[in-house]
Amino acid sequence: MEKRRVPFETDDDLAQAIWGYGPCTGLLLSLLALILLYPYFQGGIVARISLAILFLLVLLGSAFSIRGSRVALILKAAFGVLGVAMEWTAIWKQNSAMLSLAGLPYAAFLVITIGEVLDYILKRGPITSDKLHGALAGYIMLAFVWAFLYAWIERLSPGSFGPNRIDLGQPGAFFQLLYFSLTTLTTTGFGDITPMTNPARSFVMIEEFAGLFFVGVVIARLAGLYPPDDKP
Repeated sequence: MEKRRVPFETDDDLAQAIWGYGPCTGLLLSLLALILLYPYFQGGIVARISLAILFLLVLLGSAFSIRGSRVALILKAAFGVLGVAMEWTAIWKQNSAMLSLAGLPYAAFLVITIGEVLDYILKRGPITSDKLHGALAGYIMLAFVWAFLYAWIERLSPGSFGPNRIDLGQPGAFFQLLYFSLTTLTTTGFGDITPMTNPARSFVMIEEFAGLFFVGVVIARLAGLYPPDDKP
């Protein structure tokens, strides 16, 4: 009787698949570093430049770790260069409005990258550490996309998020929206930041659906690795 193949023969194989490293590992680490260091780099021009450099590393990590089609690469390059140029110009001129606007090409860049992540993890073959790290990185990038969108909503309609108004001209405002985006994506909902207008609530609901869809796709991919038990 032919032996049924399983994705991981031993616990060591499973551990290697989770804790190993690959091209997506650097992307995941850069995203985690950006989240952890953001609260300590909020005030002053030096801090803003440091954050810009960290996010530039995220962009470079996504460009080299997830390689899609040539069209996707060209689009990512265009959006990335535009976003970096606008961000650095906004930092130099201390223009918070332009800084919020720079989030739009960044969001487009990350959306393309998330699509490449989904395509990568859905490909046939075993789930490796690199695919697991890529899936987690894609989930975090999804939170960044919505944080950029929330910043633009707040810019267009001040007071969209509360109960205390988020002043985008103040250091740490984007980090508040990123925190809110992650709690929304994970359906944690602490309630310290809430959408105050109907347009903001609409985007929040769509983010919740997007988060559930992403997690559902990843779980379905992992579940598909394990075939049902052979019938006697």
